[in-house]
Amino acid sequence: MQIRADQLAAHLAKGRLASLYVIHGDEPLLALEAADALRAAARGAGFAERAVLTAERGFDWGNLAHASASLSLFGDRKLVELRIPTGKPGTQGAQAIEACCARRNPDTLVLVSLPRLDRTAQNSAWFAALSSAGAVIDIYPLERARLPAWIGERLARQGQSAPRELLEFLAERVEGNLLAAHQEVLKLALLAPAGELGFDAVREAVADVARYDAYGAAEALLAGDTARYLRAIAGLQAEGEAPTLVLWALTEDLRALVRIQEGVEAGRQLEQLFRENRVWGTRQNAFRPALRRFARRALHDALVGAAAIDRAIKGVGPGNAWDEFVKLGLKLRPA
Repeated sequence: MQIRADQLAAHLAKGRLASLYVIHGDEPLLALEAADALRAAARGAGFAERAVLTAERGFDWGNLAHASASLSLFGDRKLVELRIPTGKPGTQGAQAIEACCARRNPDTLVLVSLPRLDRTAQNSAWFAALSSAGAVIDIYPLERARLPAWIGERLARQGQSAPRELLEFLAERVEGNLLAAHQEVLKLALLAPAGELGFDAVREAVADVARYDAYGAAEALLAGDTARYLRAIAGLQAEGEAPTLVLWALTEDLRALVRIQEGVEAGRQLEQLFRENRVWGTRQNAFRPALRRFARRALHDALVGAAAIDRAIKGVGPGNAWDEFVKLGLKLRPA
């Protein structure tokens, strides 16, 4: 059973817990909140004892079988948490996980925490066993377009609100750093009164803790959000990011976009083209409007500009790579 992170609260409200849950993803705050919600639901369902196992180097996988099969010291139902920080249990761990899934104890609830798994790991026998035995909760990064609304929802929980312009201001200050966004929202609960927030109070209270990465810059470029793209480029330069990585992220998306456009014009199915170009999950949400947003000529010109950036990075062409990134973003405008 697959459960989206935003469906978890409704699932738990039904009061019928699965015997096993798997949380995997690459957004620490959302993964932590999902795990906290499951722990609270487990306590409410009578799983009073809790055992935490962390599969680090030298971990004895026999502990998993013992913890999941043995009764609580006080006769209570038990929550067993298995954390695999690397996402790679190895041969012995894979066998232990499959055995645990095959021999479920009705008085034990198992919660497995993993980082984001690649396609190979998700197709493995041990992950298939976990998926069959219980519920898998995928934790995806929050899309930039959803960030203002997400902040608004968090403010509402603490009796505060803000107009759209102020939510956008907050999103700019915390972009790419969801844990910091959460902390800034909590700070506003302490520093500002309930009700609608004012711009001056928020500006004084909220730090600029935005964190950018190369993929965020590429996402902004495809979205046609030039202002956000330029902020990302400036932030990456200030943080000392290697321009080679930024160029790779941009050109990978631009080339994929061109190939998909050509495939669509040739009458091929969009979903098949996404698979061939390794555009998975939420990335498809960025690519779909971009296919209509940019003319083919503009994309080809952008790739020519990317080639010029590559020469500048290698020192065999004129110009500064970061300046050229800015020019590329200013030239690539929606059709």
